Amino acid sequence: MVQIPESTASSSPAPHSVPTSADVARLAGVSRATVSYVLNNSGAVRISEPTRRRVREAASELGYVPHAAARSLRAGHSRIVLMPAPAIPVGPLYSHYLNELHGALGRLDYTVVQHGSAGLHGDEAARAWAELRPVAVIVPGAGIGPEGVAVLKRSGARAVVTLGPDPVDGAHALLMDHESVGHCAGAHLYARGRRRIGVVVPEERGLDVFSRPRLAGVRRALHGTDGTVTELPLGYDEESAARLAARWRGLGLDAVFAYNDEYAMLVMRALQDAGLRVPEDAAVIGADDLMLGRLLRPRLSTVHIDLPPGRYVADLVDRAVRNPGAAPERQAVLGATVVHREST
Repeated sequence: MVQIPESTASSSPAPHSVPTSADVARLAGVSRATVSYVLNNSGAVRISEPTRRRVREAASELGYVPHAAARSLRAGHSRIVLMPAPAIPVGPLYSHYLNELHGALGRLDYTVVQHGSAGLHGDEAARAWAELRPVAVIVPGAGIGPEGVAVLKRSGARAVVTLGPDPVDGAHALLMDHESVGHCAGAHLYARGRRRIGVVVPEERGLDVFSRPRLAGVRRALHGTDGTVTELPLGYDEESAARLAARWRGLGLDAVFAYNDEYAMLVMRALQDAGLRVPEDAAVIGADDLMLGRLLRPRLSTVHIDLPPGRYVADLVDRAVRNPGAAPERQAVLGATVVHREST
């Protein structure tokens, strides 16, 4: 018989117990209810700042964090706000905005989860989102239909908010009028004496939900005038831009609205490399008003886009969660103004 030494049984360290709210309460010298109020950022009870600080310090010392699932059971719903990961290149302006929105929701005690629905689209993606039982879903672009909204609500979502050009039945809608962006650019170029205007339409998948309204806006700005509009499909790479610049003179254009600042920088550099002068031979305007556009020579004219503050969208989500039976809100939230610089 082989005898196993007793020390073998204790060779692995004993697992550490998971700290609880009761542990935090004992260390801080308060009740468990006070711990819950402080760590869940509840304003239902007035608690002094020294007490709040003592609770937070105790939680930090013990490594305690609130249990999201337990909190959801108590509240009857989760605090998860789901945002689908963008399936298209959104650019610096929208990336910064999404970060601001995340912060605003966090300050209202929501947990933002970004969901990558690889290969899933529309209502099929909505079913995947519903599996996480979010209390709210914020969908940019045209990523959901009425059936998808219904699926989410049946799974317990109290609010579905869309950020796009058109409303969706059953959802709150923050309407973003990208046609106004194109209209501003087209009207500006026409007022600067340009009559043969090209409009870049990116070939990148998914951007047509933004680029088509912008093209329509330029056409609307020139409707009934002696100006013409030429659609310019373009890939986001130097080779595509160089090919466009090489045939620029043959196109007979004197200006271009390049969809956004990033495409405008690409096109402007290609035109200059081909020996064309900006703005003398070709006026160039972008959109988004990025800092890099101010550093170019000539400085880039642009359409400045005003997006709703992150706290505005966060407050809408919070109102809808608190009152899920309220009628869906529909608000136009995108403003556009031209910033005239040297490139036009």
